[in-house]
Amino acid sequence: MQELAALAENIAREAGDLARRRRAEGVTVAASKSSLADIVTEADREVEALIRRRLARARPGDGFVGEESGASRGTSGITWIVDPIDGTVNYAYGIPHYAVSIAAVTGEPIPEEWMPEIGVVHNAATGETFTGIRGRGARIGQTRLRVSMPPSAGALLATGFGYDPAQHDSDLARIRAVMPLARDLRRAGAASLDLAYVAAGRLDGYFEKGLQPWDHAAGGLLVTEAGGVMGGAPAGRPGRELVIAAGPQTYELLRAAIDR
Repeated sequence: MQELAALAENIAREAGDLARRRRAEGVTVAASKSSLADIVTEADREVEALIRRRLARARPGDGFVGEESGASRGTSGITWIVDPIDGTVNYAYGIPHYAVSIAAVTGEPIPEEWMPEIGVVHNAATGETFTGIRGRGARIGQTRLRVSMPPSAGALLATGFGYDPAQHDSDLARIRAVMPLARDLRRAGAASLDLAYVAAGRLDGYFEKGLQPWDHAAGGLLVTEAGGVMGGAPAGRPGRELVIAAGPQTYELLRAAIDR
């Protein structure tokens, strides 16, 4: 797994360099997805194609699930879960907060059954690379990551909003429910980085509805390997209905507030 992590780190950095170059050259919106606000750029597609080629060359028997290019089943028991540019709207607007997210999982290549083994989140704008290996912890560089303890002044929380305007009322209701716990709230626009920041103790907790598996596969492993808890819905697992990530005590407070 150490070799897989090193491979994912190298590919994520190369992909991040490509994303940065394309951002400097100017962004072209290729299409919208779930709504007009949910965009994909030409760079998203190019960066994912690069990641897919590099993984196929190094690990031809592995499976692949990508946000932009779909899924293919492998024969090795390893499947890679990839978000080439997480935070595409930030990227399109020139906001330097977006990431390359690469996870390796074992088991059936469906979120309810796979086991995350490797998680790499590379902040392409700052150059920071967060890496987790199941059972071996999470780190940035040589620094071990650890989730925060519950702060006495209230928790610094992060969240996000879905692209469907019909969901915004429920998003706001969820925020109202957790604000009594909060010192303040952040909405930065890249789920993988929010999760990495929870793992690093830069955020005390994170919650969001509507995420896809590639949004949280890598970042979720960082959280759990840093001593935190990943949960949500359905069935208590992080999923489309809800993702919650925090240290154990803060997680229970968040879950209770949202469930009320």
